[in-house]
Amino acid sequence: MPKNCIDINADLGESEEMLANGTDLELMRYITSANIACGGHAGNEQTMRETLIAARKRKVAAGAHPGYPDRANFGRLELPLTPAEIEASVGQQIAALISIAESLEMKVAHVKPHGALYHAANATREVAAAIGRAVKAINSTLIMVGQAGSPALEVWGAMGLPVAVEAFADRCYEPDGTLRKRTLPGALLSDPARAAQQAVDIAVRHKIAAGAGPELTITADTICIHSDTPGCVAIAREVRRALKTAGVVVRGLS
Repeated sequence: MPKNCIDINADLGESEEMLANGTDLELMRYITSANIACGGHAGNEQTMRETLIAARKRKVAAGAHPGYPDRANFGRLELPLTPAEIEASVGQQIAALISIAESLEMKVAHVKPHGALYHAANATREVAAAIGRAVKAINSTLIMVGQAGSPALEVWGAMGLPVAVEAFADRCYEPDGTLRKRTLPGALLSDPARAAQQAVDIAVRHKIAAGAGPELTITADTICIHSDTPGCVAIAREVRRALKTAGVVVRGLS
């Protein structure tokens, strides 16, 4: 991503309720890339189709958001799957979204793993490689989205897949650069002004606060705002406004 440009992404299509009440659609006004749940942790044919259509209307890039096939826990618990099983599941999920996108004459631009699968890829190269193999077998031009500093980015890059480095506007960082666990106090930054300042710090200063420790240096291509963070629309609106005020051009990864 060129200097003074950044993407804003959000995980969408994870809830029929949020599609029905307009939250997902309103959030799309302020983002440039949508990570669409594709049947693992959430999502079905109807939600995928509705989200894709909304993304086209808002001129938002569409991406796949595969997770562990565990709807009961929303993909937030790591499952004891083999790399081959992860590869098969991720491949099926991405293929399902691409099939619907093609029926709408749309393209899928990127892939961002969800929840526990995202963190497992950060922690275990074998998991990252399994995800990469699934993607490469379908379309080797899909952009892989991964957390800044994650070994997964190295794995995917070595496989010849394009990568985009991600940081978070609405999550607290620990001094080692990891995200604070959601079960701990202060894990979510639900104050729009605070999240917006963190987004500007990432995009302009390439720095991020890290708990009680010193600031961390961070370089990112895309900033995530979670659709399940309380007040996500207000956060996204303020992040977009603050980035514009700071002279940052917001545009999709593709």
